[in-house]
Amino acid sequence: MESARVGGKPRIVSQRYLGSAEEIAARLSERGPGEPDRTRHLAFGDVAAVWSILERLKVAEIVDEVVGSRRQDAVASVGTYIALASLNRVVDPCSKRKFADWWKTTASDRWVRLPAAALDHRRFWDAMDTISEAQLQQIERRIVAAMVAEFGLNLSALVLDMTNFATYIDSGNTRAPIAQRGHAKQKRTDLRIVGLGLIVSVDGGIPLVSHAYAGNKPDVTQFGDMVTELVTRFGALAGDAAGDLTLVFDAGQNSADNLELIGDTALHFVGSLPPSDHPDLLAVPKNRYRAVDAKRYPGLRAFETKKVVFGVERRLVVTHSQNLGDKQSQGFDQTLAKARRQLGELSARLARGNTRRPRDQVEAEIAAILKPRWLARVITTTLTGDTPAELRLSFGTQPQGRSALEAELFGKRILFTDKTADVAPVAVIVADYR
Repeated sequence: MESARVGGKPRIVSQRYLGSAEEIAARLSERGPGEPDRTRHLAFGDVAAVWSILERLKVAEIVDEVVGSRRQDAVASVGTYIALASLNRVVDPCSKRKFADWWKTTASDRWVRLPAAALDHRRFWDAMDTISEAQLQQIERRIVAAMVAEFGLNLSALVLDMTNFATYIDSGNTRAPIAQRGHAKQKRTDLRIVGLGLIVSVDGGIPLVSHAYAGNKPDVTQFGDMVTELVTRFGALAGDAAGDLTLVFDAGQNSADNLELIGDTALHFVGSLPPSDHPDLLAVPKNRYRAVDAKRYPGLRAFETKKVVFGVERRLVVTHSQNLGDKQSQGFDQTLAKARRQLGELSARLARGNTRRPRDQVEAEIAAILKPRWLARVITTTLTGDTPAELRLSFGTQPQGRSALEAELFGKRILFTDKTADVAPVAVIVADYR
């Protein structure tokens, strides 16, 4: 390919098609005059693209300005190590111990020249250990400000979510107090977990605020810290539009204190409420629902009302989606089948008369099987007998219970907001939450 400037602008003036990858490989395998004895294949495009963004945002420079310069004998700056780690995380995540091997498979050394010793995994840890928690927050603020300025991110609506993830940090390791036993969302009760809260843009899902916390702390208790940081960070970035910023969150963050905190800021919000907590809204007949936006949300219907939520009257939007209802129905079928299988196995075990467990333990096992939501409304159980040898279990499924469940709950979602209808119609509220 040959390029040149035409009329002051770069243009491709000639190019030659080399063939498919297989054809090129076949040509290279044919030994001929002037052909290379061997070739070396290195990852280039994805690495170059990510590195260009890191340079565009000046990530390494920001880190070094916050942390300060290292000793003169340091092979690379702290900012360089953070940029390298970020590059690897985006392109092909691996452990720091394997970073040097991965680096050899890329063309990165064409624009970042480092001695082999600089890529030792211990150098990464040394660099990261120099960054304090306060410095990390300052670095994040400056990088986010650079992203907003460089790419013109839409800050009109932001989504907050909290989760946790399991780690393999040894239980006896006291150097990582943030890793604690807690309610693991991965169901790994045998591992220590770390909590992570993120606020991301609706436009592209770009992380803008992060908050790591001890795994034994409930998500809802960390909401205030994230909102406070959000207000601090985006009050300046959003400027005059700060009052138009909308925070979106799910029912897991609901509490009177959290909503009061939002009320003390310039933020607007859109949240959700557990449908089963509001049977009066679920009982509203179908003729109250109206189509939201046939083009944007085909099949979605909704009605709006007002109700006191956590001590304050709020605007509520109740939606129904047949597509969501079908997915919930399919998921419930799987849960129902699993519960019936477990009850069948328990019933057969009791029928053989060789269990030694007392009645209260068997009742506890039945309760555990029926713990997943909605099962107790559909499955009925009867346990007879007093002694372990006499215990017998029978169970059945109520079709009418299943029908009532589908009509009452499936496909429905309850949203609540402080936005008025004249500012944000139903379609806008739905769009914010989605």
